[in-house]
Amino acid sequence: MTEGKFSADQIEAGRLLFARPFEFIKGCVRIADLPPTDRLEIAFAGRSNVGKSSLINALTGTTGLARTSNTPGRTQELNIFESQSAPLRIVDMPGYGYAKAPEDKVKQWTRLVHAYLVGRPNLRRVYVLIDGRHGPNGNDLSVMNELDRAAVSYQVVLTKADKPLRAELEQSVAKTRAAIAKRPAAHPELVVTSSETKSGMDLLRAEIRVLLDQ
Repeated sequence: MTEGKFSADQIEAGRLLFARPFEFIKGCVRIADLPPTDRLEIAFAGRSNVGKSSLINALTGTTGLARTSNTPGRTQELNIFESQSAPLRIVDMPGYGYAKAPEDKVKQWTRLVHAYLVGRPNLRRVYVLIDGRHGPNGNDLSVMNELDRAAVSYQVVLTKADKPLRAELEQSVAKTRAAIAKRPAAHPELVVTSSETKSGMDLLRAEIRVLLDQ
């Protein structure tokens, strides 16, 4: 699960990248609202309540950069965050799979996300967040299918790894590995994380640092 993949220098470079401040730029409800394509972008996708905002806060070492909520569907736009000292932009995408959201709102989010994924030339990778207690569900697989069709590179990040028992987490990891096997746009390795314990954050930071260096 990427352990041993990175050298100590790469881990340290990832730490330094995210030790520098990130700031919220704006929320975008239209593609035309997006910033210029002047820096590398990574995006975080995941079903509602998977812990996207908590992960972004843990990744950047902040407590309130991304708004967290127990209410699924809180993120209804593309939220943009930028490093103040590196050419890196983070895009927090609307959560998917929340059935109680109004149908017209869900369609609006879906169109926005699709347009972003297929039309953003500086989007280097999408991190697809999946609940480590359960592994991928039908909505997750649908998103992977779309990313494969759009030829957008993505990597799966398991969240909430501190919640299940070890055997349950291992089952989720195995289920997820099977789901991404032979998918053309999927990164072959998983990152297993916990926003509560901060486990896996050093590996995720190193993954992103490598993208920036390429």
